[in-house]
Amino acid sequence: MNKMRKDDFLDRLTPDDIENIILPTLKADKEAKNAELAKIVERKFSLKKGIVLCFLLLFLSAFVYSGVKLIFWKIDSDNTYEQIEIINKNVEIVEVEDNEATQIINPPEEENSANPYWDYIKMNLINVDFANLLKINSDTKGWLQVNGTNINYPFVQTTDNDYYLKRDFNKKKNSAGWVYLDYRNNINSLDQNTIIYAHGRLNGTMFGSLKNIFDSDWFEDANNHVIKLSTENENTLWQVFSVYHIPTTSDYLKINFANGNEFLNFVNMLEARSQYDFNVEFNENDKILTLSTCYNDEERVVLHAKLIKKELRN
Repeated sequence: MNKMRKDDFLDRLTPDDIENIILPTLKADKEAKNAELAKIVERKFSLKKGIVLCFLLLFLSAFVYSGVKLIFWKIDSDNTYEQIEIINKNVEIVEVEDNEATQIINPPEEENSANPYWDYIKMNLINVDFANLLKINSDTKGWLQVNGTNINYPFVQTTDNDYYLKRDFNKKKNSAGWVYLDYRNNINSLDQNTIIYAHGRLNGTMFGSLKNIFDSDWFEDANNHVIKLSTENENTLWQVFSVYHIPTTSDYLKINFANGNEFLNFVNMLEARSQYDFNVEFNENDKILTLSTCYNDEERVVLHAKLIKKELRN
């Protein structure tokens, strides 16, 4: 029945019907489908274009942010270099030989030529004139010199361990910060563990060059195994006994100890972490110095040394 009607319909079509009705209808249908297809393609293209644009904006934002940070880092670095240069021009540092005021601290029970201690205590101390430094910054507590590194700076102290993270020696805001003594320490009487911090700057300033302690060349030069420190009251010499980097922890930042055994256990822990064996002997009356800085975002570089010689200043 349907086939007959279809055939009958086709038989009745005239050329005019095909030209004026059928073909326009088919053309309109095709154009509608093409238009719909074009819309679908346009929507997909717009979506991809939007995604690409978002990624491009994110990339540009990150690039601009990094660029701005780099500019400020460079400005802070330049200011730090300038301060170091001014300090070095205005501060007198001299080496001093042993005299009647020199004290050897807790020497080993037996004098053994194989023990480097006996060579280190022959080294000269340094004496620093703090007059100009105190005029610039009244927080100045001493001067720190670490052989085999760029560390040769005055260090400061305030009432917390945060202020000098973002302040320079002139107390101006600076991401490089400065070298500072733990606020809990007393530099005049010396706690059993005296702690000094600074940022590990990529340009080698502050404690940036402390990473040198992991180089074999640093270790093989015995002259690098001492630290010299000068304050208004005394000049001191310290023998390095442990160097390491470790995931961020505070267990090495203990200042005082309940008794001698607790202190010796603490020192044994620090020695066990060391990358090198420095062959250092201890007793419960020893005092140590700790230098701490960042190794990366998750680790710290740490150096420990024990007091072996001091000289009271006039």
